[in-house]
Amino acid sequence: MRATPARALTAIPPGAGAAAMSTGIVSVALYLVGFEWFSRAWLVVGVLIWALLVVVFVSRLFDDRARWANEADTPPALTGVAATCVLGARCVLLGWNHVGWVALGIALVAWVVLIPAVVRHWTSPTVGVHFLLCVSTQGLAVLSGSLVVSAAAHWLAGPAFVAFLLGLFFYLMVLIRFSYDQFRVGAGDQWVFAGALAISALAAGKLAPAALAAGWPEGVHVAIQVAGVVIVCLAMTGYAVLLASEIRWPRWQYDVRRWSTAFPMGMTSAASLTVASSSDADWLRPVGQVLVWPAVIVCLVLLVGSARHLVVAARPSST
Repeated sequence: MRATPARALTAIPPGAGAAAMSTGIVSVALYLVGFEWFSRAWLVVGVLIWALLVVVFVSRLFDDRARWANEADTPPALTGVAATCVLGARCVLLGWNHVGWVALGIALVAWVVLIPAVVRHWTSPTVGVHFLLCVSTQGLAVLSGSLVVSAAAHWLAGPAFVAFLLGLFFYLMVLIRFSYDQFRVGAGDQWVFAGALAISALAAGKLAPAALAAGWPEGVHVAIQVAGVVIVCLAMTGYAVLLASEIRWPRWQYDVRRWSTAFPMGMTSAASLTVASSSDADWLRPVGQVLVWPAVIVCLVLLVGSARHLVVAARPSST
């Protein structure tokens, strides 16, 4: 009979990286609204979840290679890339640029390895989880843009901008195949429909000052600012539609994919606050200040639900 911890680790699906994504972006949003101590607490939670997922990743690589290979071909595997970028960007906000560089290196290698496998095993119609192609790519843009300003790595502005454009391309590629019936039947990951737009807006919010620091033409800087405002408005529209669909078709049961609901909530808050600062769109600031709290509440509920789920999974079978 397997040891109890091993049973719990076996029960963790590849999409569990969304938990680290969600707690990490909630930490970012809380920092932006001025709750530093609370923000750091969520950063610790996010890092602990990320470390646990690394253990799961390594153990499956060596002990269950077939499962590892099967999971690496699916979009949920990209949650690890996005989580690494989000946590790295939060560390850069603390002035820990060396951690940001390490996170960027890890995320880039994982992205290069995973993206071709995920694209090769593409399925249609698409669902919310497929938008992780956009999310993971924009995560690279967010972290790179953060380092351009914080570490004066001006050479990184170009690659960050390319990642931003590629992320938008991935979003459109998924969108044209998206099944809108997911608004009614989705188990939580349908929210990435808006979350991918929100992280795209956050990337624009990071790129605007990065372009200025890198000495790019004023027209490019202004275009990125405008793009950030437009995209964050689209993200908020999607947020409202998804919230209405949850009210119309409530789904109360626990599912790990609900972490992909918390992530867009926190990301919309962080994107609104960042774009408000980078584009002088002050009217976005109150929106971000309000939206951070539903994200905090949902993350707290999901932490309890996830803990209970793992405890049940860890119990030895009676047979």
